Order: sequence, then structure tokens, then C-alpha cells
Amino acid sequence: MRRTKIICTIGPKTWDKENILKLAKGGMNIARLNMSHGDHEQHARTISYIKEVNQENGFNVAIMLDSKGPEIRSGDLKEPLPLKVGDQLILTTQTMPAYPDYTTQINYDGFINDVEVGDVILVDGGMINLEVVQKTDKDVITKALDDGKLTSRRHLNIKGKSAQLPPITDKDWKDIDFAISQRVDFFALSFANGGAVVNKLKEYLTEKNSTIKIISKIESTDAAINMKEIVDASDAVMVARGDLGAELPIEDVPMVQTDIVNYCRQTGTPVIVATQLLESMMVYPTPTRAEVTDIYYAVKQRSDCIMMSGETAGGNYPFKALQVMDTVARRTEQEFLSDKTILLNDTNVPKNEMALGSAVIANNIEAKAIIAFSLTGETAALISQCRPNSKIYAFAGTPEVQKQLNINWGVESFFLPFDDNDPEKTVQQAIEGLKKRGMLEVGDKIVTVSNIRAYNESVLAIQFRLIN
Repeated sequence: MRRTKIICTIGPKTWDKENILKLAKGGMNIARLNMSHGDHEQHARTISYIKEVNQENGFNVAIMLDSKGPEIRSGDLKEPLPLKVGDQLILTTQTMPAYPDYTTQINYDGFINDVEVGDVILVDGGMINLEVVQKTDKDVITKALDDGKLTSRRHLNIKGKSAQLPPITDKDWKDIDFAISQRVDFFALSFANGGAVVNKLKEYLTEKNSTIKIISKIESTDAAINMKEIVDASDAVMVARGDLGAELPIEDVPMVQTDIVNYCRQTGTPVIVATQLLESMMVYPTPTRAEVTDIYYAVKQRSDCIMMSGETAGGNYPFKALQVMDTVARRTEQEFLSDKTILLNDTNVPKNEMALGSAVIANNIEAKAIIAFSLTGETAALISQCRPNSKIYAFAGTPEVQKQLNINWGVESFFLPFDDNDPEKTVQQAIEGLKKRGMLEVGDKIVTVSNIRAYNESVLAIQFRLIN
């Protein structure tokens, strides 16, 4: 059982039912749909395929919708515009019937106020760099720092700065309503700049009676500065290294990634490491050694999830890429699964004490598994935070919680209705189910975390059991 979860982005190369099934068989835990591309009709079809694959084949793939978020983009061009070092390019907020040569519109009027002379604008994360040399009330005049070709609707970042765009756009709100209607498991909030916007979205989801969990994407200068408040407000976070590396100095990205992962480990917030983990496999059938090392370090940091974007959405080798990620993750985990170190942030809370106790006992007796019974998923998530060596089998009280536990490190989840009057009956049903699946055998040592009846009351208890 691989402890680190894998997220695959579904796109033109993989959005038919047959290929979704292949990804599920290859180890995909969460399917990501990028709302920057495609329309609701296409995404609804993909979501229905994922649900059918789960139902027909016994898989438990969760679904994440990833918002487009606020973006600054250049305008349409009739043909690619060649740029040489020193060439002037005008970025204008004006709407014209036709634009002069070396002039392109930008989609954000406030851009004029966000940039200063001397700022560097990155096109598509740095494929071309432009220096601001002058600005007027309508135009930003830049000079090219690199040779390259500018094509239509390119993504623009201001190096070292965050643009003052609204954190949730009108399109995002429509996509949020779509996510609610489709009953997906996660919604990834792009360019979250602080805890307030996360709380605003949480309130909206609560008003709509939605159980969707929010994944905040840390991908801007503001987000890096406000990282702790974003993590504290979120159900999970994503280290979105593409835009993060465009706004921050590129040499700072590994340290920022480490800080985010470490803080998430301390708080028990699931964390996803994303972007360019296997970028070369969009074109080539084997990864670079640097990419393999990148996966190794993300897994060794005990990140909950690692994610592929274009590799599985539009790359030439989506299934080979998944195989590589799965193989490298498994091999890396072999290195540290004998380590008995336990981490839990706050053991003053009774449930945290229970999670810590179960993890310590399981490590010390080398238990085959910890079996957690969790109506909301909280108990299983707390055990996951400890990163025990034993497998964590979580039995959830609802199918929604079963899917959402897919984001937690080391947790394999199942749906099982709980018998409140006889908790032991629920435990025995779970054990028998695991034995039938070949996941437990006679003689295995396990640790259970569940309610038991004591003095006519239901109390949470840790028990050591021997399978017979």
C-alpha cells in the first residue's frame, strides 16, 4: 500500500471512461479537473465517468475541481509575435478595433497601478521576461529581456509582487455552484491570498449545505507571506510551484515548499506538492533524474499528496508518468517506514491523545494496521498526521467522508454504516470485510480506535487485537 496519495489531472488525453479506469487501476487517488480549460458540459461528462468507474469497479477515486482564479493575460494576436532582447512591447488596457505592431491588450485595468518602472513581468512563468521602462494612464511600456515568441492569451506575473485582483472571480463563483451541483469532494481555490477569502468560501458552502472541502493553493507572494493563516483556515493546501516560482525568486521555491509542508505536518493539514514533477514526460517516455529526485524529496517530506497536471491531462505518456510516480513513491517510502518517529502538534486534546497513542502502540508492536472508525473523518486524519508505519484502514460513516479521506497520507477508507447501539458489531463487520479482501490474515496484530460500550455509555477507546 502506497502511503503518499497521487492526484492526476484529467484532460483530453484521459477524459474518456476507458482511460479514467486505467488511471484508477494505476493508482490514481484523486482526479483533478482544471476549470481553466473545458466547459461545464465536458466536466460533467468526466465526473459521471469517474463516478461510474468507482461504482462498477469498486474504486474510491475522489474528485477535485480546480478554479481558474484571477489571472492577468495578454490579448489575442493574429500570429506569434517574435521578440528579440531590447524590443519594445506595449501592454495596453485600451480596447481597439486593431492594435499597432508590438502592442497587445491586457485583461486587467488595474495592472497599471500594480506595476512600477523597473518591475519584471514574466510571460508564462518566465518563458519571456519583460522589464517595465515606462507607464501611462493606459499603457505599460516594456522591453524584452529575452528572445522568444509571444502568442495569444499568455499568462502574466509581476515578479516579486501579487496583483490586486479579486481572489474569487465571477467565473469562479459559477464553477463553485457547478461543483456543488455535481457533489464533488474538493474545490481548489486558486491564488488564495489570506484566511479571509477561505472563510468566505467556507461560509458560502455551508449556506448551500455542501460538504465540499477547500484546498487553498499557495501560489503568490501574498500567499507565501500569509501562509500560516491560509493553512489554518483551509481543509488542505496545495504548493502550486508554477505561479509561486514566477512571483518569488526561483531559488526560494524549495525553501518555501519545505516551510509549507512542515507547517502542514504540524497542524495536521493535508498538503499537496504540485507542478512539473514529471514535466518532461509530456514529451518523453522516461523522466529526468532531477524529476525523480524531486518526487523523492516530496515523498520523503511526508507530503500527503503529489500531483500531476499536464503529464496526465495532455501529455504523450500519461500512464507511464503515473507508473513512474507510483514506483518512485513506493521505493522512497521503503526508506523511512521503519522510522518510529511520531509527530503530533497538540496532545492536550483528547482525540489527539488517542491518535498519538494508537500510532505509538502500532509502531511498537509492529501492527499490520490501525483500524479507525470515524464518522467525520477527524480521527483517521489525526492518526494520519502521526505518520505511523502501520497501514491506516478508516471506516467512514458516509460515502462523502470515505472519498475525502483519500487526501490523507496512509489512509485507505471504506464506507460502513455504524451501529450506535452495538459498536463491537461494527468493529467485527469491518474486520471480516478486511479479511475477505485479503487485507488482514489470521495472526495479524491490529490496533483499533473506536467507540466501545462502558457503564452504559459510549467511550472512545484504543484496543490491541489479534486476528483469529
